[in-house]
Amino acid sequence: MSPRVGVLALQGDVREHLAALTAAGASATTVRRAEELTGLDGIVLPGGESTTMSRLLGVLDLFDPLRDALTEGLPAYGSCAGMILLASDILDTRPDARHLDALDITVRRNAFGRQVESFETDLRVDGITDTGDDRGPMRAVFIRAPWVEKVGTEVEVLATVPDGPAAGRVVAVRQRSVLATSFHPEVTGDRRVHRHFVRMIGG
Repeated sequence: MSPRVGVLALQGDVREHLAALTAAGASATTVRRAEELTGLDGIVLPGGESTTMSRLLGVLDLFDPLRDALTEGLPAYGSCAGMILLASDILDTRPDARHLDALDITVRRNAFGRQVESFETDLRVDGITDTGDDRGPMRAVFIRAPWVEKVGTEVEVLATVPDGPAAGRVVAVRQRSVLATSFHPEVTGDRRVHRHFVRMIGG
C-alpha cells in the first residue's frame, strides 16, 4: 500500500512536490488544515518564505498540531524554507519567526545571497546518489537558500557544497525520520530525494 504523504500547501513548489511524490510511489495530498494531518504517513514542507510560512501556520491554527505530529514521529522532508522551519535554531531571521524544532540544526537564512545569486551545482548526497542503479551526482538548484551552520550529535550530514566560495557548507541532513535539503530537487525532475523519503517512511 502506498504511503500517504501530505505537502504543506501554503507557498512554494507544492504542485512539483506532489508530482515528485506520486512518481516516487506515494499517495500525495495537500495540507492546509490541522485535520488534514490525520492519517498521514509523512509530510513535505516545500520552499517559500520561511517567516511568512510560520505566520500562516499560526493564522491557520496549524503550527502547534504540526509540531506535535513531528514530535510524535511523523516523518518529514523539508526543502529550502522547509529546512528552516524544521530547524531548532535560525540565524538572520525576524524575532517573531517560529520554528518546528524537528531537526537539531542551526541554519542561516539566505546564506548564499539574494535571488540573483541563486545557482546550480552537481551534488553527491550520501545514501541517495551512491546507491541503487541510478547512481551519480544530482543537479542541485539553490534559490535564496539556507545552509546549516551547526548540527547536533544525532544529525547525519548527507551533502556539502563541493567547490566555490561556499565549499564545505552543509546542505542536506537527516535526523531519524526527518530529512532536509537546502536545494530544490522537485524542480529538476530528479526524483531520487523523494524516492529516498518514501523509502524512509516505509522503513
